[in-house]
Amino acid sequence: MAEIRKVTLASGKVRYRTVVDAGHDENGKRIQVTITRDTKTEVKNERDRIRHQRAAGTLILPSKITVGEWLDQWLEFKRRDVEATTIRTYRLALVHVYDRLGRIRLQELTEDQVRDCIDDIVSKGRRKGGAAGSRLAVSTAEGVLTRLREALKRAVVRKLIPESPAQAVRVSLADKKTDRRERPKAKPWTVAEVQRFIKGIERDRLHAPLLLSLMGLRPAEVVGLRWTDLDLKLATLETSNTRTMVGNSRVLEKDTKTEAGERVLPLPGAVLDALKKFRAVQAREKLAAGEGYTDSGYVVVDQLGIPRNTRHLREHAYRLMRELEMRRVRLYDARHSCLTYLAVSGVPDVVLAAWAGHTNATFTKRKYVHVDVEDLRTAATAWDSFHGGDQKAPV
Repeated sequence: MAEIRKVTLASGKVRYRTVVDAGHDENGKRIQVTITRDTKTEVKNERDRIRHQRAAGTLILPSKITVGEWLDQWLEFKRRDVEATTIRTYRLALVHVYDRLGRIRLQELTEDQVRDCIDDIVSKGRRKGGAAGSRLAVSTAEGVLTRLREALKRAVVRKLIPESPAQAVRVSLADKKTDRRERPKAKPWTVAEVQRFIKGIERDRLHAPLLLSLMGLRPAEVVGLRWTDLDLKLATLETSNTRTMVGNSRVLEKDTKTEAGERVLPLPGAVLDALKKFRAVQAREKLAAGEGYTDSGYVVVDQLGIPRNTRHLREHAYRLMRELEMRRVRLYDARHSCLTYLAVSGVPDVVLAAWAGHTNATFTKRKYVHVDVEDLRTAATAWDSFHGGDQKAPV
């Protein structure tokens, strides 16, 4: 057992000191902690505490690592589990935390500091496309908080901190109400709007790819589709490849986002017919272009066979919406419209999730199914029957 030594400082003050073993670091190097206190009893109590917590597996050793340094380590750790594009999204989300909390020592971070950070980025955060100092969307702030909670939870596992100071932090109710009141939310197309768009694009060259978006495929899945992924005889489509945009400029080709995303879907009749016509169009274009044609094998290509990306498809769809004088929505929101229609039409949850490429049906319905007033008409009709709508009210 290490002895407790008396130490006389240059000022003449007497203190007591000992060294205690605290285990080994991740590289196997022995860790020793020096304890210096005013009395032998204080030194002994601290030594006993360290030994007890070490034996119980709850010992937290002093560390100078900052919040920013830990976030760097956590992002590197996450590379094992998520795509490079997702790491980029995480880092962009956490830029607000780096700016406001990055220099604070991780072990000194408090719940109040985390809460103040979240409140501050909601009220003063720069919103994409907005002026500096404009309010950040509550959904964005909640995404930042989710990533920070995950990083701090990992720090608890690594015994850098005893508990996460972000665990109980929430976006304030006042900020949620302000956001709901002041920020218009994107509303997916209604069934009638989807049908109008489909009718209006029948003669468009990209009619078939746009129908794929309107049957629930992600834009990256549509542009990543190859003719070899289609069986036009069996009327099936396999999603196993995507082409995602990084920073809206570089295309990253990869497999599906999740294992559930890799799926085989039956093709609706109208989509099958449109794909057959589109293939015939491409055959004529290839013949006309001769050696100038690029035979890439992708479904979504231009007249010379060059693959199109999600930005090209999105801008093409926006142009058609303007020409048809329709409300502009993202193609991804058209996916919401599709899944809402399937849900309201009585498609079972397990089928709905499989069609969307999700593992969890609850997630599909929570995030992608948006019931509007027209979808509720059947409920009003049911109330008419309940109230005895064909009976006269008593006098």
